[in-house]
Amino acid sequence: MSTDRDITRSRLLTRRAVVLGGLQLGLAGTLAGRMYYLQVVDSDRYRVLADDNRVNLRLIAPARGLLLDHVGVALASNEQNFQLLMIAEQVPDIDASLDLIGKIVGLSDGDRKRIVKDVEHKHAFVPVILRENLSWDDVAAIELNTPDLPGISVEAGHLRFYPLSDAAAHLIGYVGSPAEADMNGNPLLSLPGFKIGKAGIEKFHEDDLRGTPGESQMEVNAYGRMIRELARAPGTPGQDVHLTIDAGLQSYAHERLGQENSAAGVVIDVHTGAIYALASYPGFDPNLFSKGIPADVWEELLNDPKVPLTNKASAGQYPPGSTFKMVTALAGLESGAIDLNHEVTCTGSMTLGDHEFHCWKKGGHGTIGLTDAMAHSCDVFFYDVGHRAGINAIAATAAKLGFGAKLGLDLPGERPGLIPTKAWKEATQGETWQQGETLVNAIGQGYVKSTPLQLAVMTARLASSAMTLPHLTKQVDGQSSTRTDWPPLRFNPAHVEAVLAGMEAVTDYGTGQHCQIPDPAMHMAGKSGSAQVRRMSAYEREHHIHSDSLPWKDRDHALFVGYAPVDAPRYACAVIVEHGNHGADAAGPVVRDLLWEAQKRDLARVSVASDTRLSTRNLSAPG
Repeated sequence: MSTDRDITRSRLLTRRAVVLGGLQLGLAGTLAGRMYYLQVVDSDRYRVLADDNRVNLRLIAPARGLLLDHVGVALASNEQNFQLLMIAEQVPDIDASLDLIGKIVGLSDGDRKRIVKDVEHKHAFVPVILRENLSWDDVAAIELNTPDLPGISVEAGHLRFYPLSDAAAHLIGYVGSPAEADMNGNPLLSLPGFKIGKAGIEKFHEDDLRGTPGESQMEVNAYGRMIRELARAPGTPGQDVHLTIDAGLQSYAHERLGQENSAAGVVIDVHTGAIYALASYPGFDPNLFSKGIPADVWEELLNDPKVPLTNKASAGQYPPGSTFKMVTALAGLESGAIDLNHEVTCTGSMTLGDHEFHCWKKGGHGTIGLTDAMAHSCDVFFYDVGHRAGINAIAATAAKLGFGAKLGLDLPGERPGLIPTKAWKEATQGETWQQGETLVNAIGQGYVKSTPLQLAVMTARLASSAMTLPHLTKQVDGQSSTRTDWPPLRFNPAHVEAVLAGMEAVTDYGTGQHCQIPDPAMHMAGKSGSAQVRRMSAYEREHHIHSDSLPWKDRDHALFVGYAPVDAPRYACAVIVEHGNHGADAAGPVVRDLLWEAQKRDLARVSVASDTRLSTRNLSAPG
């Protein structure tokens, strides 16, 4: 019995030994094969990877997305940029290397100070830019001297380019190096020469335009000189952003505004809210920021009294003057304070309490109704309407027309303007509202402040009877931002028609008749305005000292708003000429020319066609 058990046990042990032996032989064979692959087949790659000091992993900056107008014309693109870089930990003597580089391609004292500062504030392994925008000759000279420049290399990057230059600077913005406040731990922001949006659309759409970085694995020698690239994982370029802007009209607007000292203008589609032009003059060249703006040029821009760095179209806040009279008229009609047949006798002034409020026309306009009061901009008529309606009714109407708050424009820096109320004055100044203040604000003076953008939106809403909102983004990543289903304005249509009839009278026979577009099919309606920047003294009024005889900075602002064509409104426009005196003389012709040009270019039709074209392209794209 025991013998049988011993035999069975012996057989099991023998079988187990055979299995284990086979497993050991198999494992040994597998290990031998793997060792052969590692040591012979892939030996070069792993020999390099085993030496940490000879392999550098570098992020590859993605190409920034393009900014395009509504038909695909480039407003911001990328150009090749050769950069000279230094990795401090790989440079034995930084001062000696900078001396040699200065002899080869030149380094200013400012360059050296910046480089030393960057070296002190960055990790020693993070590349520092020595020079940008190198020419081919510069690159060749550096390459010839590479044995004497350890840790120094030339790399190709991207430089942002703005084809319209200062014509679209306030709109498009510019890119610049990240500041300390921008650093959020993203290693991409530490790359040498990497730029982010600092203003305008570039800043607003930073997340869309930036893209995601790639990675390069480089073999370097003992001096830090790159030998070869071992592997590369390309990044993803940023998304292209299509804007509603028309490059041609934008350039024309800048040129036309440039005939004045300081001005701004907006052209908007009354139905969609698409902005075709948003211009502010004077401007600046955003390409200077891409390359690194010189300190003296920056100081000159900062100290210019015409504030070229400010986007006057959406951030300039001005008294709207008589362009605000449409608001007062509607407030009177909607509140029931007046009816469509209301008349006022203008003798040249209106007395309230012990104060006299003057009309711009000495001697007055006589007995006048709404249409003619709009046409001739009679101040006394609107004093009367404002007094009857009250400041709170005016404020409520103004809010519906787009005043007193930001409009949500997809552009940084928009300002809200100001529409006063009784509660506002009590809260901010601790004083009771005075009836005389209502009269002043009823004609767009006093506390009332607006932006040219708000004036354009007011005009668009009146012309379309819809709560149109402005926007600059047309399409990102195939997603359209165009909208036509705006809520109705919810004013009595008869009241709106009466105000529009007054605007037509302005350009037919009123203060803006010389601004009319000569082509009957393109006729425009509008309203002029002049806004005081200082109150006229009794002496100036008594001696008929006009604004145009004062120093430039003390002259009235000139404003004009308009829409066209009258029979089927499509475009609205607002223009301010700073210290231009009379709205109809300075700003009116600019509005006429911009509306005329917009209609000749047929921007609304082109926009619809380009929307279809872009949609078709996206639907047929691979994947």
